[in-house]
Amino acid sequence: MSFQAPIAIIDAVENIDKKRYFLPSIQRGVVWSSEQIEYLFDSLMRGYPIGSFLFWQVNKKSVSKFKFYDFLRDFHERDTIDNPEASVSRTEDITGVLDGQQRLTALYIGLYGKYSYKIPWKRWDNDAAFPERELYLNLLRKPTGDSKEFDFQFLTKEESLDKSNTCFWFKLKDIRSLNSIASINIYLKHNKLDIIASPQLKPDEVLFGLFEVIYVHNLINFYLEKSQELDKVLNIFIRVNSYGTPLSYSDLLLSIASASWKNKDARREIHNLVSEINGIGDKFIFVKDNILKTSLVLSDIKNVAFKVDNFNNENMQLIENNWDNISNSIKLAVKLISNFGFNRDTLTANNALIPVAYYLLKLGNPANYVESLKNIDDKKNISKWLRISLLKRVFSGNIDNTLSSIREIILKNHLSFPLQDIIDTFRGTNRTLLFTDDDIENLFSYQWGHSYTFSALSLIYPSLDFRNKFHQDHIFPKSLFSHSKLSKRGYNQNKIDLYFENYNYFANLQLLEGIPNQEKQDTDFIVWINKIFPEKTDRENYMKRNYIPDIDLSFDNFEEFISERKKLITVEIRKLLTV
Repeated sequence: MSFQAPIAIIDAVENIDKKRYFLPSIQRGVVWSSEQIEYLFDSLMRGYPIGSFLFWQVNKKSVSKFKFYDFLRDFHERDTIDNPEASVSRTEDITGVLDGQQRLTALYIGLYGKYSYKIPWKRWDNDAAFPERELYLNLLRKPTGDSKEFDFQFLTKEESLDKSNTCFWFKLKDIRSLNSIASINIYLKHNKLDIIASPQLKPDEVLFGLFEVIYVHNLINFYLEKSQELDKVLNIFIRVNSYGTPLSYSDLLLSIASASWKNKDARREIHNLVSEINGIGDKFIFVKDNILKTSLVLSDIKNVAFKVDNFNNENMQLIENNWDNISNSIKLAVKLISNFGFNRDTLTANNALIPVAYYLLKLGNPANYVESLKNIDDKKNISKWLRISLLKRVFSGNIDNTLSSIREIILKNHLSFPLQDIIDTFRGTNRTLLFTDDDIENLFSYQWGHSYTFSALSLIYPSLDFRNKFHQDHIFPKSLFSHSKLSKRGYNQNKIDLYFENYNYFANLQLLEGIPNQEKQDTDFIVWINKIFPEKTDRENYMKRNYIPDIDLSFDNFEEFISERKKLITVEIRKLLTV
């Protein structure tokens, strides 16, 4: 490995665009945020060092032995986060990037591409939530309230049109056509930037400074590795990637799998699986970490920890050989928990999926398991175990021993889901599934819309068919609990405080199907229940299903309602959770 003569940034990004630089399959995807990219360009303009790079010269005879990916130019937070597989010529040497991928990608996006990130509070399925943005530099003003010296920002086209005495947005891509001092002078004169006075910045100095950073100064310092031995290259890669944005164990595992699998493309298989399962039901947010961890468990690899020693070729081959069964088990498990009513907001520990997937694998991944009526009791036990495990935070912290223990239990008894065996095994440990009185009392602190609230509510509705859409409904409508409305009723401050402290919590919540919930909306509860259930028998059945106490249900009696409903729910939870 030798140090080479440095090159200019424009030369590096042109080599990327002309398909001369590639990413080996052991590399990971883009992890830098738009803000990190902005700060990189600010550092360059301020003359700060950005570190050296490590390139790998791959001889044309060796190109076919490896898999390579193109640099990502147009990043889209939802739709385009993975690097496309490269079509590499086998008639000439190529250059792979072992260290510096994120920095080079940032430079490439800034000078050639786009970066589309989600607008907060907009839905992920809304295309308008991801407007196209390009990198701009304000030639007239420094950033306000920021540690940057130069105002680099990713802006939409509309945002970039803001031109005032303190604002002139220069699109960074345009520097590629302003590749001489003469062309920059023409640009400044054409846009009257040569006569604009700014108390902060001189636009000509800023633009000439950018030109020098991109074209004049050779800022890409790099070492070149010429070895064609993958093991040596992999060791170098692991060593250099222990700095910067940390290389997670899952990144490393995916890298080694990509390099080790013989018949399948590990990166494509895993990324496609993540995409597929995240689209099931009301959507999930599984990541490659979850898939890789699940693969270790489902392949019966003894040590399931993310340690480099476990990422050997033998284990990777085992996962590849079992991949079809593994991926089918994961998809079936996600479909099952979706049928239990879970989604990206309510599945509070993605790794809770692993024992479910392992159990389904040992059953042989029955195709009709989710829909079949023959295994209703089995599915009820899985559902109960899952909800209790989430509420007890079984999958928080280091879970390797927990996963291994549950796997051993299932391996010994997988004719039906061994709920009781799991409960007994963890009894008295910090992973116990049993609830104390304090645990039960804590359930009543869950609020409407919080991630754990669904698990708690669904426990007390074991007979609901969660294939239907259920909403968390305020029994006494939320809209009635404003300070002005409570004051108009003549309540004193103590009573108002009590109402506020209880209306949004577990004891005032029920699970109600979507359409009835929409019809109920802001109707006073006593009015709604009498209207929907005019017959006494129907009303009593509804009250029993939803733990509604047989008391005065008027709004004025909300305090007693909360107290009595807590008692009814506590009795039910004790029956369910103190096995």
